[in-house]
Amino acid sequence: MNIYVSNIAFNATTQDLRQLFESYGAVDKVSIITDRDTGQSRGFGFVEMPDSHAAQSAMQGLQDKTLAGRTLTVNEARPREPRRESSRSRW
Repeated sequence: MNIYVSNIAFNATTQDLRQLFESYGAVDKVSIITDRDTGQSRGFGFVEMPDSHAAQSAMQGLQDKTLAGRTLTVNEARPREPRRESSRSRW
């Protein structure tokens, strides 16, 4: 199950997030989204957990939990929306 985590402190690492979620079960992948130009955290990320029951309990247990001074918001991730094509020509 893919979990969306927002309001992550800018100095928090993927290891910090992994440790938080591993107390609920196995974690496959953790990613914090960064700005393309500066490389700084954008304040949100994703955690993938193979067991849906563990993921559900992690979402409930970590909702409004504080990490590095910021209160996390934890939800099930929605599938990414396809990008719309621009109606005007690029050239």
